[in-house]
Amino acid sequence: MKKFGKVAVMLGGTSAERPVSLNSGNAVLAALLRQGIDAHPFDPATRNLGDLIGGEFDRVFIALHGRYGEDGCMQGALELLGLPYTGSGVMASALGMDKWRTKLLWRAAGLPTADWAILDSNSDFAAVEKQLGLPIFVKPAREGSSIGMSKVTEPGTLKAAYETAVEHDTLVLAEKYIDGPEFTAALLGGTALPLIRLAPASDKAFYDFEAKYLRNDTQYHCPAGLPDEKEQALRRLALDAFRLLGGRGWGRVDLMLDGFGNPYLLEVNTSPGMTDHSLVPMAARAAGQDFDALCLAILEQTL
Repeated sequence: MKKFGKVAVMLGGTSAERPVSLNSGNAVLAALLRQGIDAHPFDPATRNLGDLIGGEFDRVFIALHGRYGEDGCMQGALELLGLPYTGSGVMASALGMDKWRTKLLWRAAGLPTADWAILDSNSDFAAVEKQLGLPIFVKPAREGSSIGMSKVTEPGTLKAAYETAVEHDTLVLAEKYIDGPEFTAALLGGTALPLIRLAPASDKAFYDFEAKYLRNDTQYHCPAGLPDEKEQALRRLALDAFRLLGGRGWGRVDLMLDGFGNPYLLEVNTSPGMTDHSLVPMAARAAGQDFDALCLAILEQTL
């Protein structure tokens, strides 16, 4: 393990996802320490990035989520400092954090993604409701963990959903609802791991922050229950979607199937969660890789 040198596990940060990042980072830190790696926590909310150089760190495991950690900012800083880091680079991180521009690229490349509209305070909300049809998902375009997201089911309520989302981001996305099962594809080293089918409890309108991190009645099906040919096709689609953005190392792509079995890409996560509720560790376990081995495999990509 000496080949890794001194490793900074970047956790916490200043985004709305700070609590999730602290959980992810501490889990990763413990996994690396169990394997004899000289790993140390590093919270950029409380420490100057210059400490990375002063502390003679050799590489960084990024366990930050959201703005200033997952959106290319930290990746750019580490590039300037000359420190290898886990996950995607500046461009892919910035694009992946922006759901709107991700969808623009996918649509331009002919990859399937649901129709959408961008909302602002001057939008004709009734016209957007008519254009997309109800239900509609409304989300801040540059937030994660479903923060600020809501499902519009009643006519005349789109504006209220926009006002909730705009508290978190000035760029707000309204997306056509796809009525079908939701899946996630974890990606590791150019390979798509077994798909996971997500099934929130019946009292949840969608897979929101509470269903992701707080509740224990969300069901995760892995294997996902799809015919092998369909599973493999969705895995290839996820890899294509990730590579189009320039993604590397590891990540996650979320997608849905409509009632006819047609796939629709939702979004990319270039720094996925690593908590006890997280999906990448779950998919890795299904592929025969425990949490410690997964963390090591991600870190090895920095060599």
